[in-house]
Amino acid sequence: MKFVDEVRIYVKAGDGGNGAVAFRREKFIERGGPNGGDGGNGGSVMFVANPQLTTLLDYRYQQHHRAKNGEHGMGSDCNGHGAEDMVLQVPVGTLIRDENTGELLVDLSDPGQQYVAAKGGRGGLGNMNFATSTRQTPRFAQDGGKGEEVTLRLELKLLADVGLLGFPNAGKSTFISRVSRARPKVADYPFTTLVPNLGMVQYKDNLSFVMADIPGIIEGASEGVGLGHQFLRHVERCKVLVHLIDMGAEGEGRKPLDDFNILNAELKKYSAELASKPQVVAANKLDLTEARERLGPFTEALRRRGIRVFPVSCATGEGMQPLMDAVAEVLFTGRTGKIHVEMPTTRSAAKAPAKKAAAKKAPVKKAGAAKKAPAKKAPVKKAAAKKAPAKKAAAKKAARKPVAKKATRKAPAKKAVRKAPAKKAARKAPAKKSGGRR
Repeated sequence: MKFVDEVRIYVKAGDGGNGAVAFRREKFIERGGPNGGDGGNGGSVMFVANPQLTTLLDYRYQQHHRAKNGEHGMGSDCNGHGAEDMVLQVPVGTLIRDENTGELLVDLSDPGQQYVAAKGGRGGLGNMNFATSTRQTPRFAQDGGKGEEVTLRLELKLLADVGLLGFPNAGKSTFISRVSRARPKVADYPFTTLVPNLGMVQYKDNLSFVMADIPGIIEGASEGVGLGHQFLRHVERCKVLVHLIDMGAEGEGRKPLDDFNILNAELKKYSAELASKPQVVAANKLDLTEARERLGPFTEALRRRGIRVFPVSCATGEGMQPLMDAVAEVLFTGRTGKIHVEMPTTRSAAKAPAKKAAAKKAPVKKAGAAKKAPAKKAPVKKAAAKKAPAKKAAAKKAARKPVAKKATRKAPAKKAVRKAPAKKAARKAPAKKSGGRR
């Protein structure tokens, strides 16, 4: 079945029936009064969300939908029959917009939800409703109302809990066929999926969720390159996004990290809200030798951003269970601990303050030691200081004795007196010799 997720249709509700103009005509009854009946109401056009449908294909080929008109009133007080409503079945998750204004009219996101897009016209009143005491024979009736008509645009957004994103040939179809009962086309030659695929994943403890395989997105999809971004609307309702990275991609300058950056850039161009959803990164095709060689640098590059990489192989099933556990935890509990890792910058930043704290403590210890060293010498100084007052006390006691005081004062004077006479004696010696000559 062809997948169609956007159509333009025209809907027209039924017109109401006209009221009748009639009078009572029976044998032996003179001057019968008015007995024209009312017209029936026109049928409305309403949409109902059907969980059994997955495409808008039926509305691609039949774009005009008109409800039936109500019957006209009749005589003998007979009212016209109202027309039945036209019910249009659409898949769950269909958005109905006004084609002229672009206004969102309703989002049919719940099974069985109904919406009246065009209301039918009301039936007109017959002439019996206009009879009064002063106007006993009204010869007119009311016409039925016109039904509403509008041009609508239907957009389908698949209801999925988990969305698979990735470049073409990244292994998304193989992934969803392994974890669910969906059977999309899978082959051993390169091709791209053209329509989204839904799969019901049965998890542990009777838990289940819906996974959507979105067609491949390439660089420039927001400008219309490749399939464009027309299918990204199907992951707007998803709570978790799984980025499937092709680790064995071949091509000029093709790198897993570049694919991851391009994919996130296209998401941001389409919707900032979509780009902010929790993302689980899976590195696929580990069964290839070159893929294992690229895994180390790719994991280290994302670890610097705080993102955990789950290495898997959709072909062999390697690493699928840890990946599904992480997806289920984010989906059912909202915790994102398993999809994030501690960034290296965080560790170095944590070590740096520790080193700074140690550096701060080291001077404190040195200062403490410096303080302790004078503290040990302090008693010596204090003892010396204590001895100094003792000497001063002894000096004061000596000063009180007059003998000691004179001795201390005359000590320099005695030296001067002794030296002076010696010099004089040396000078007078010649005088004695002259006296001997006499």
